[in-house]
Amino acid sequence: MRRKKRDIKDLARYRHPLNINVGMIIFAIIFVYMTFSVYTYVKKEKVQFYEVIEGDIVTDYGYAGIIVREETVQYADRAGYIHYYVREGKRAAVGARIYSIDETGSLATLLEEKNESNAILTDDNLAEVKRLLSSFAVNYSDMDFDMTYSLRSSLDASVSEYVNFNTLESLDSMIGQTGVVFWQVQAPSSGVVSYGIDQYEGLDPSQITSADFDRSSYSRQITKAGQRIAIGDPVYKLITSDDWSIIFPLTEDQLEEYGGRTRLHVTFNSRNLETDGAFSIITGADGNSYGKLDFNQYMVQFISDRYVNFEVEAERADGLKIPVTAVTTKDFYLIPLEYMVQGGDSSDTGFMKETYSEKGTSAEFVPVTIYNSTDEYYYIDMGEKSPIQAGDFVVKPDSDERYQVGARDSLQGVYNINKGYAVFKLIEILKSNDEYYTVQKGMSYGLSVYDHIVLNASTVYEGQLIYQ
Repeated sequence: MRRKKRDIKDLARYRHPLNINVGMIIFAIIFVYMTFSVYTYVKKEKVQFYEVIEGDIVTDYGYAGIIVREETVQYADRAGYIHYYVREGKRAAVGARIYSIDETGSLATLLEEKNESNAILTDDNLAEVKRLLSSFAVNYSDMDFDMTYSLRSSLDASVSEYVNFNTLESLDSMIGQTGVVFWQVQAPSSGVVSYGIDQYEGLDPSQITSADFDRSSYSRQITKAGQRIAIGDPVYKLITSDDWSIIFPLTEDQLEEYGGRTRLHVTFNSRNLETDGAFSIITGADGNSYGKLDFNQYMVQFISDRYVNFEVEAERADGLKIPVTAVTTKDFYLIPLEYMVQGGDSSDTGFMKETYSEKGTSAEFVPVTIYNSTDEYYYIDMGEKSPIQAGDFVVKPDSDERYQVGARDSLQGVYNINKGYAVFKLIEILKSNDEYYTVQKGMSYGLSVYDHIVLNASTVYEGQLIYQ
């Protein structure tokens, strides 16, 4: 029995040897590596890229202009109550009756009695009222609140005219039977009739000043149908030509941009209208420069307007569209064209660089990347890893002439990453706005459609590996 106990004690003191599992160690190393890689990938700032596309930048400039037409104001030759026969914006022939004057007010009473029993507006009348309201809503600004009073006057006059016109058409035969005495006034010449008088009739473009664009003092007088007028009061005006113009102020930048252009593409958002106008630059009475757009159609659509808001489409620039943030600037060495050589049996191009050793001076072919060329120079890299640096001499082929590298110039470009690393590519900017450039396409050292470029050039350096 005692011997058995000793055996158990000896067994308790026995230790098993340590077994190392190689597979577990490899798994642990891989796990740590993957964890570190994921962590560094998540923490690392991502390099975003942009795919180059064809496109253009169209910049629209908004303006408020003054309309100038061939307008002749007509004045009353007698006093009395006026009633119109021609609606605003309608064309009248020579001798067509425009309005009548009733000295006693009998016609006004007759029209009022008729209107009370049959005061209706046609669909065309309602459509015109809606157009006036829509135009006002599109062009409204808190800075021009006073225009609401002009709108109210226009609406009052228009509705009154529509009712009277509709009534007069059915009362021609009745008026003769009632014995009402009135005088009819005929158009002295053919033209389009308008009833808004604002003292800008006959304005010559050369008389324009910056004060004319201040609408706070603008007023427009409209004589209502049925209103009593005095001798010499303005009662309507005739627009005798379809030609009309818009005068608008220009900034110095716009003067430069529009210089040399003879036509501009114009959009009138309030009329849902686009058209081209002949463009010229004039000098106003105050010495400032103004733009002048001439049209020979659509005059009637703006017959009731003196001021008009519109947009001018800037000249289109077709090319490649890239973000502003992708553009950077890089410096280069300049080497004359005649020093370029082709290296031996290879198709590489480069220069013969002077080298110095114990055996003396020799010329060694050095291949380089060309980033741009002009009529005189090639542009080569001037980075630390460039095989040619400032102060080096390059030798002209088949000649003893040599050129010391040192002249430099800078170019605008982007970083192309098609090959997986950043390569500088030249650009030539044609047009720009706050977000994009339109650049020249088809350049020898430039970009092509569908190239991938770095979205933000400041986040990379040339030659950096890029994982897309």
